[in-house]
Amino acid sequence: MGRSLTVAAGTAAASTLVSGGINKILGANDEIRVAVIGCRGKGAQHIRVFRDIPNVKVAAICDPDEHVLAREKNKFTDDGETVDTYKDMRYVMDRRDIQAVVIAAPNHWHALAGIWACQAEKDAYVEKPISHNIWEGRQLVKAARRYNRILQTGTQNRSDVGMRAFLDYAKEEKLGQAEWAHGLWFKKRDSIGNVKGPQPIPEHIDYNLWTGPALLKPLRRENLHYDWHWFWETGNGDMANLGVHQIDDCRFLTHTQGLPKHVISFGERWGYVDDGQTPNTQLALYKYDDIDIFIQIRNLPMKAGTNAMDHVRGVRAGNIVKFKDGYFAGGRGGGWFYDLHWNKVKQFPGDGGAGHQANFIDAVRKRDHSILHAEIEQGHVSSALCHAANISYVLGQHNDSLEPAAQAVEDVPQVAGIVDQWKEHLAANTVDLHRSPIRVGPWLQMNTKDEKFVGDWHCEANMFVSETYRKPFVVPKNV
Repeated sequence: MGRSLTVAAGTAAASTLVSGGINKILGANDEIRVAVIGCRGKGAQHIRVFRDIPNVKVAAICDPDEHVLAREKNKFTDDGETVDTYKDMRYVMDRRDIQAVVIAAPNHWHALAGIWACQAEKDAYVEKPISHNIWEGRQLVKAARRYNRILQTGTQNRSDVGMRAFLDYAKEEKLGQAEWAHGLWFKKRDSIGNVKGPQPIPEHIDYNLWTGPALLKPLRRENLHYDWHWFWETGNGDMANLGVHQIDDCRFLTHTQGLPKHVISFGERWGYVDDGQTPNTQLALYKYDDIDIFIQIRNLPMKAGTNAMDHVRGVRAGNIVKFKDGYFAGGRGGGWFYDLHWNKVKQFPGDGGAGHQANFIDAVRKRDHSILHAEIEQGHVSSALCHAANISYVLGQHNDSLEPAAQAVEDVPQVAGIVDQWKEHLAANTVDLHRSPIRVGPWLQMNTKDEKFVGDWHCEANMFVSETYRKPFVVPKNV
């Protein structure tokens, strides 16, 4: 095992690894052995779901946190079952008998873990966003193609029966090309607090393995887990945490493929001062040839001191899509189609994408990635959209007025209207723009083929397309 572990830590080709993946069509009664990597939150949910799929065996679980491993292992023990545990995912990749992995580690691990899985001839279910930057996401897609692997993205809304039923309805009723799509993620998040210096790493956590590809730095936040989302070196903010679902939904509902020609983003971390780096209020606008897609993130409530959140036409976490003859409003769990006067026309009850993992297993059995509801290429594009918005935001200039943001998007009335709404929203949360100015990013132009930026700001923007990795956790240039 030691020899293969060393190989997996580098960038060697899969031919040097032990061959043990699935390469033939399997019957419904053939057992598929799965390992779950990252078991604290979403990973724990995946363990439950995959254990319930017929003829699927969760054979191993992996997490650098010994307490998390013990908690999940005890659930197997309570059921009279066994499961192997690992802190280092490279040992999982070395297992000949494990055919598929579920990757639910933090964002900065997703692409590398997925590439390792492909090189080890394993299929993979990769949580969203499937990458930490644009370049490594494309590397993951290349690995899937080179090694002929089945890779599903964890954007489970594409499996929601209500959303899929609406798409059938839109085709039958000839609703045509959507005019615009508005994704919303309004969820209250409180301050993560301030620390005065480096924080101790709990002894039960292997911080080197947890950090992986990122720079190994002292911990400068109170909570190691989950709050990594709000730091650029490991997370991508709420735009790529949960906003990625809305981005992907909008693309799915409007059949939008590939990257846009132009993107802009603005916002800030308002309402409190803490150690977090990413914005808690953000808007991104993507301009395609035939449609505008815009995503709005809010972590502040309706007004300071309350827990209630704002909404748009009753939607707090979902999407509103404008068609020639009406609107679709909803998302995970389904939605409604309304006429142009917002009268209800037809409901599409959903199930939250409950069959998403089963869809992955079905594709694994049949060796057919075309039947995946969220194939890795789609996951890459939606993740890249998150990264592009964040790049515009990071390159932004601070302003003590919302006017520069309004002027930047004035040719898209729906988005300009959102900026007007922000004035009331920020005032209700006692945000003073003179003390906490908005960061307004530049319009960025994209070369959609090369997945890089061109035109104004291209030099600065392309600096964020990829990143530097810490050996031996390096995303390979040649997959």
